Amino acid sequence: MPRFSIIVPSHGVAGRLSLALDSVLAQSFGDFELIPVSDAPGTPAAVLAAGYARRDSRVAPVHSPPSAGLSGARNTGMRAATGAYLLFLDGDDVLAPGALATLDARLAETGDVDVLYTEHERTPWWDGEPTNPATPLLARTPKGAFSPAEAPHITGVQLPAWGTAYRRSFITEHRLAFPDGHFTDVGFGGLVTVHAERIAVLRSVVVRHLLRRQGHRLNLPGVHHPELLDRIEAVLTRAAGLGLSGDRSGPLFEQLFAAVLKTAAHPARLTGRSRRAFFRRAGRLYRRHRPAGFRGPGGSLGVQHRLLAAGAYTAFRALRGANQKAAGAVERLPRPQGLRTRLLYRRQLRRRIDPNLAVYCAYWGRGYACSPAAIHAKAAELAPHIRSVFLVEADQAHAMPEGVDHAVIGSRRSWQVLARAKYLVNNANFAEGVVKREGSVHVQTQHGTPLKKMGVDQSTYPVVAAATGSFTKLLGRVDRWDYNLSSNTHSTQMWERAFPGSYEQLEYGYPRNDVFYTATAADVARVRRELGVPEGSTAVLYAPTHRDYHTGFEPGLNLEAFCEAAGEDVVVLLRAHYFYDGGGRRGTGRIIDVTGHRSSEEVCLAADALVTDYSSIMFDYANLDRPIVVYADDWDVYRETRGVYFDLLAAPPGPVARTPEELTRVFRDGSYADSGSAARRAAFRSRFCQFDDGRAAERVVRRVLLGEPPEAIEPVRPLAERVPAPAASTLVRS
Repeated sequence: MPRFSIIVPSHGVAGRLSLALDSVLAQSFGDFELIPVSDAPGTPAAVLAAGYARRDSRVAPVHSPPSAGLSGARNTGMRAATGAYLLFLDGDDVLAPGALATLDARLAETGDVDVLYTEHERTPWWDGEPTNPATPLLARTPKGAFSPAEAPHITGVQLPAWGTAYRRSFITEHRLAFPDGHFTDVGFGGLVTVHAERIAVLRSVVVRHLLRRQGHRLNLPGVHHPELLDRIEAVLTRAAGLGLSGDRSGPLFEQLFAAVLKTAAHPARLTGRSRRAFFRRAGRLYRRHRPAGFRGPGGSLGVQHRLLAAGAYTAFRALRGANQKAAGAVERLPRPQGLRTRLLYRRQLRRRIDPNLAVYCAYWGRGYACSPAAIHAKAAELAPHIRSVFLVEADQAHAMPEGVDHAVIGSRRSWQVLARAKYLVNNANFAEGVVKREGSVHVQTQHGTPLKKMGVDQSTYPVVAAATGSFTKLLGRVDRWDYNLSSNTHSTQMWERAFPGSYEQLEYGYPRNDVFYTATAADVARVRRELGVPEGSTAVLYAPTHRDYHTGFEPGLNLEAFCEAAGEDVVVLLRAHYFYDGGGRRGTGRIIDVTGHRSSEEVCLAADALVTDYSSIMFDYANLDRPIVVYADDWDVYRETRGVYFDLLAAPPGPVARTPEELTRVFRDGSYADSGSAARRAAFRSRFCQFDDGRAAERVVRRVLLGEPPEAIEPVRPLAERVPAPAASTLVRS
């Protein structure tokens, strides 16, 4: 029997789950079993946990459906546990170094106890000093093990379930479980308090708890708050049935109703009639379960106790100022140019949302491109009742495809449709001033797989942080998202870290990559003709990424020299980062500048091979299963100045070249397309092409625009069953 069973629910925290699991496996005390609880096989958390289980026999993953919530996940973990003591760790928290050894040593001192309460740190998600709210509670307790009557102020109501050690046989003997629904910690902690006979405390930090940017979900407005009264009623009923003594029931009662009064008085948690109904029911519970001889606290809180006992709701409202308007997020009015336009937008915001209007934008208005364009096209096919407007900059309006309704960014019409649209789809972000209206649906498609640090993860890299601007404004834009697309589990995890928000991740693939599986040989031939690729040549796409420490586009290679050395049939398709699409470059000789071409996906279709450095285009191009070469001449500098999520050179999609000579050599000797290159590419595709199967746009349209339930969406086709678009060159075979 292991000493500890550590249960880690992971729903919605895939981005930080590895940190939690690593913090357990890195403990110096190794007598434990680690039980990650994920939604279902194949989900990001489940895939991650399965990988840990293959590497360490102490990891024993189990599954619990999302509908069961946090309580179901914890209860599932408890049923699977075999350890002497149970520990719970939220999936975005970590165990402090040496925590298990300290717990074991304390239990050796106290002997077996029913409950061991510990200290914990609450760490701000962004900046600030951690706090330890358990310290004052635990300071006033006996040194060894003690009965609850000796320190009745110590209850599970004020201390979280995570960071507390429970004797498993005690939990089993009393058939204790986390109650369904919300406020499950209060219910479980209260029941533990009622039954515990021997407890102890550890005055050391065991868990470092990350405070979520969105705050605790239980503090948000909603219909879930009456469930707090359900939990409290169950605890008090159990206490009464067991005849709990007054010296124990009084402090428990006071702590439970402190939580009730906090909710009743909070201006945003309850609104209108629900606040009155909550107060009246709480008053009935108070009067029914008040322990004999109970004397409430002094001061303002004592007055609230007396008003609750008397059912004096009007006086309670007056005391707490609850007659003020409910507090909420104040939407900052936008600042479109011109007073008349601002007034127009404000008027439009007062009008009803148009349920059949969708607005699209890509790359800050650079044209009809990327996943927004792919979703737009599929919506025209599957949801023709929805009117669509694409937003573009004025200099791109002439290039819009025939039949695509569009509006120029900043125009009166653009603000009209932004104010009225039900659906807003973007691969970057809409203007700072766009208001997220209740009932509107914002879809963030992203435009690449993150190798480089993104979002708030950029904050520790001064060069890129300075260019990013206000992270507060960035997060304000993130708060508008309802859905965020992902093409692989790596992206799912990194988006969650880089853009913390309350959106739902859609692991549907990137719609822009659908064409890699739907294009035909004729499509490939057409694109090559349009780009001017000579017939019979081998087209090598060279697509370097942006360097934050460069002020302009620098190709990094002598491309003419590369063509001469690589072979007489080689031509280079040069595609600079979209930051430089107005650079005025012109192709010369065997160099064809395709930076200004409307579609990077079509450029990829035309290419027989890809040479890139650290651009996310490699993840998209890998779908085509064609040769990829990484040219990493400044990897160390890039990694230090830009920040990366993983070591690309340790798991590249093909050969790695550090010098121009090495690059030309892999083309001259054919190793860029040999079996070794294919093997590396296969591993890369398995990791990063998980959800791109040619039907991503359809999944998005059906789920978001047509409102089909998740279970009705057709699953992603396995990688082995996908057939990419054929390459043009007969000389290139992967």
